[in-house]
Amino acid sequence: MGGFFGIASFDDCIADLFYGTDYHSHLGTRRGGLAVVRDDGIFRVIHNIENSQFRTKFDPDLADLHSWAGIGVISDYDDQPVLIRSHLGNYAIVTVGAIKNTEGLAREAFRKRRLHFAEMSSGEINPTELAAALINEEMSFEDGIEHLQNSIEGSCSLLILTDKGIYAARDKYGRTPVVMGKKEGSVAVTLETCSFPNLGFEVDKYLGPGEIVFITPEGYEQRKAPESRLQICGFLWVYYGYPASSYQGINVEWVRNRCGAALARRNPIDIDFVAGIPDSGVGHGLGYAAESGIPFKRPFVKYTPTWARSFMPQNQAVRDLVARMKLVPIRELIQDKRFLFCEDSIVRGTQLQDTIKRLYDCGAREVHMRPACPPLVYGCKFLNFSVSRSEMELAARRAIREVEGESVRDLSEYTHPESEKYRSMEEKIRKRLNLSSLKYQLLDDLVEAIGLPKDKICTFCWDGRELK
Repeated sequence: MGGFFGIASFDDCIADLFYGTDYHSHLGTRRGGLAVVRDDGIFRVIHNIENSQFRTKFDPDLADLHSWAGIGVISDYDDQPVLIRSHLGNYAIVTVGAIKNTEGLAREAFRKRRLHFAEMSSGEINPTELAAALINEEMSFEDGIEHLQNSIEGSCSLLILTDKGIYAARDKYGRTPVVMGKKEGSVAVTLETCSFPNLGFEVDKYLGPGEIVFITPEGYEQRKAPESRLQICGFLWVYYGYPASSYQGINVEWVRNRCGAALARRNPIDIDFVAGIPDSGVGHGLGYAAESGIPFKRPFVKYTPTWARSFMPQNQAVRDLVARMKLVPIRELIQDKRFLFCEDSIVRGTQLQDTIKRLYDCGAREVHMRPACPPLVYGCKFLNFSVSRSEMELAARRAIREVEGESVRDLSEYTHPESEKYRSMEEKIRKRLNLSSLKYQLLDDLVEAIGLPKDKICTFCWDGRELK
């Protein structure tokens, strides 16, 4: 998905920019980038971080980056920041989100015969470059950003670094968070609030949907008021977000504990202990254990020094290797035991199949599973949930295909837990994974755990509901 961090300060801001950006490393492991204002203009550095951590790659560059203002990005897709020279001036831009209609927007630009785009190695157009092109069609940054938001399908939150300060804008429906922080002498903007505490920042404001602010060391000024319709991604709390972060003032770990508690109340079961697949499943598992009174144990642990999150690598074989190598089973806790593990979700299920087999190989008597969200029936239309995933690879869609055949016109019954088709889908997934039992989280319970009204949360991947 990706994340960004920006700062304007009366003093040298590079240490805060470096560490603030690094606190987004859980959101992407493909590219990292920094841009700063210097006397000779805006200076940028980008590194490939697929095989090395952000800090390791960028530490040698810090001596050349001293500045009062800068922006940083962790990207799972494109090279960022992009440097732009236009009638609006020279600037650097970073984006988070997904522009789903890049080809159509590019064709329109070509029709006007005014633009060209550099191809990425994948042969696709860099979406951040496209975002800049749309902004440059207007006579101010504010008008350009609004034009961008109204032109795209998907979502786009962004930071723009100029020699006067930083523009920060949240996507039109607030699908991703943008948060302002302050400490004496500095103003920062972030996607993940976990970047603030250890740098001394306090959360000052959560930008609203479509809101634009301009940031200088003196503070920030609203340049466009927020829209009224919020559709923040519910999966942020379930999986993507870091436990120490908060969105809309609601902490991630707190929500995960509540999700686990809801799972325990909904489907009680006689087991020896509860577990959570590291990392995001742990918060859900702890909530389940606390609510049920059943002990929480760790039958497998994650080797964290070298293995990244398994959804990050673009190649499926590499993802599967990472998933296998990072989880180390503890036979003494597994053998002859009946246990339940919580997981954030079942996406493809291929990695889970291997994990469950290894548990049985270690002598498990029963293995039960409780995902913290409903079945993923629809592919995400609004964020880069995974740039390489086909909707038909989803475990739920494969199960539906087994029930219905190749042509499925109406998926709505598969989003209703009381329907026979839903139960058939759930049972097919259970059998494929070789689980003793499988019960998904109900959407109403997930929404209640988050604590926002349902109409303010994007639940499209679970129920197909789309804001009109």
